[in-house]
Amino acid sequence: MPDDHSKLVPLLPIPNRTVKRLCADDSAGSRVKVGHRQALTAQKTPVRYDWGFLLWDNNKSSLLADPRVLTMQLQDILYSQGFGTRRVCAGLIQQGWVSVREASSPNAEYVLCTEATAGYEPEGLLLRVQGVDWPFHAKAYVLLHKPASTECSQKPSTYPSIYTLLPPPLRQRPTKSAVQGVQAVGRLDQDTTGMLLLSDDGQFIHRLSSPKKHVPKVYQVTTKHPVDEAQVSKLLAGVVLDDDPKPVRAANCSILDSHRLDMTLTEGKYHQVKRMIAAVGNRVEGLHRSRIGRMDLPADLAPGQWRWLNASDLALLNSNA
Repeated sequence: MPDDHSKLVPLLPIPNRTVKRLCADDSAGSRVKVGHRQALTAQKTPVRYDWGFLLWDNNKSSLLADPRVLTMQLQDILYSQGFGTRRVCAGLIQQGWVSVREASSPNAEYVLCTEATAGYEPEGLLLRVQGVDWPFHAKAYVLLHKPASTECSQKPSTYPSIYTLLPPPLRQRPTKSAVQGVQAVGRLDQDTTGMLLLSDDGQFIHRLSSPKKHVPKVYQVTTKHPVDEAQVSKLLAGVVLDDDPKPVRAANCSILDSHRLDMTLTEGKYHQVKRMIAAVGNRVEGLHRSRIGRMDLPADLAPGQWRWLNASDLALLNSNA
């Protein structure tokens, strides 16, 4: 790819469906129909795609990364973060509800922007929307301390949904699936508390929730009857559940006190902890997930509160995925 981009034609807002058609059609000619317009393509033509830019290489029939700074219209940035439709986002900007602070000026003040089509580099951008600070995230990775009496469902049957604990932008982030917003990485029962991850990154969700990945999850179990070494030995050796003849084992299990133990699982069967404890002649009275992978639930995150996962958190989670 040449370093001089002066020969590139001006940026054209070509829809995603056109880009996908170009990728699938190696015989694409020098002209590509976009609605009632004609988009002239050069040797390498810049194409708007999602929130970045790509270059279409006619010779190789492929899309190449554009080394120029990635920019995005402010209304599109707000839309990608879940602040509503593009029309709603444009209205927020034009009415003076949006200020920005760019990553290149970390110590600068927020600057009011009333131009919906103003271009910004999204990575590291800080937004202030209706007085609320919101950092740009291309993908959302969130940690929630799930309280008791909540359901991990978009359509709860008895108790409130955990999604009501999240701000609207996280629930409205646009995705390619039928369900918008972040989704829970696995589920916890309505009476189970503790660590719950949410994301709109499908690959991240799969890596941490798939039984084949063997990501360890630690639970603090409170039992009705006293626990003893014999029960712990059975849990480590493996117990048979009523719906599967194959024994399931705890990866680790240790007694905390007379009625509490730590139990580590690397797979997620339906009500697995409760059924395993029942299989050794005891009963679960309380269940709390305290650790996923190598990451512990922060002590300063109260039940019902959430926070963004940072790079260190993601490294701890992905090291076991």
